[in-house]
Amino acid sequence: MPKVPDGYVRVRSHLRRKPGPKSAKGLSVWAVAGLCAVVWLWGQIFGFGDGDAEQQPAPQPVASAPAGGQ
Repeated sequence: MPKVPDGYVRVRSHLRRKPGPKSAKGLSVWAVAGLCAVVWLWGQIFGFGDGDAEQQPAPQPVASAPAGGQ
């Protein structure tokens, strides 16, 4: 019987790779898309606190020229 290489284990009649340490998986594509959607909806519903900066004062009429245009 041949020797089993390092990192492998014999299972019945074939070789199987030994499980290594679990790597930290990142967020899936759907999780990132959902997170972006939540942030966008939060901005649409509640705003981000910039509402006062965007409001411009109402224009005041100025009487600088006669109504006749002369």
